[in-house]
Amino acid sequence: MRRLTPWGMVEAVRDQLGSIRGVYLAGNKIKRREDFQRPELVLLLHGFFQTRNIWEVMEDRLRFDGFGVISFNLGGLGGQLNTDPVDTLAQRISDKIENLSARHGFSRLHIIGHSKGGLIARHYVQNHGGDRRVKSVITLGTPHHGTPTAVAGVALMGMGLLRTSAGDLLPRSRVVRAINRDSFPAHIPLTSIYSKEDLVCPYWCSILRPREGETSLENVQVRRVGHSQLTWDAGVYRAVRERLEIAAARWAAQESSTS
Repeated sequence: MRRLTPWGMVEAVRDQLGSIRGVYLAGNKIKRREDFQRPELVLLLHGFFQTRNIWEVMEDRLRFDGFGVISFNLGGLGGQLNTDPVDTLAQRISDKIENLSARHGFSRLHIIGHSKGGLIARHYVQNHGGDRRVKSVITLGTPHHGTPTAVAGVALMGMGLLRTSAGDLLPRSRVVRAINRDSFPAHIPLTSIYSKEDLVCPYWCSILRPREGETSLENVQVRRVGHSQLTWDAGVYRAVRERLEIAAARWAAQESSTS
């Protein structure tokens, strides 16, 4: 348990919502790198009302371990806070990936999605051609079944007067019902990493509920990790790296057997 001191409370808020200076006020400039030449490419998708800066620590760790990394400015409120609807963003991601694939020559990549970013990833794979481009999907604190805390986002966005994704994150929303109604492609492993200390997306909202025969879906619990902290916690990264390596090895074996 974190001590109830002023600094402890500040750290607790940061672990759930991210650093104001490091995430929300740091700008959202994309750093151009030549990551497309690395054998395993990873796309990072951030969550609602956050920016791509939330990934700074994980980007550094992934590159250190030899992965190529890309992330996009997903637009939204203020041009960067990722408030656009999930289906709009899934199509935008599809267009970006097709353009990048044509330009740089890669055929498939992995996706890691934090919070709403995981819903975008699922929507892309299930409805926008991502099944032909994706090797694996890993979600961190993603509301696969919606989350009651999205009510705060709906209120923040004018109680539905603005067309945003806040309503997409509610339990039983159109987006949530659609992604759980349709089966996830069996050839793409989907892993949900969640924490019982996540106050933004309670763990029961993140746990995948595979149907009979859906063997590519996996749940991984981590302990004492807040919602935003999922993107920089070392234990979470170890679980992420392990699953990326397993998926990469499986695809390599499959490609060699068919060549």
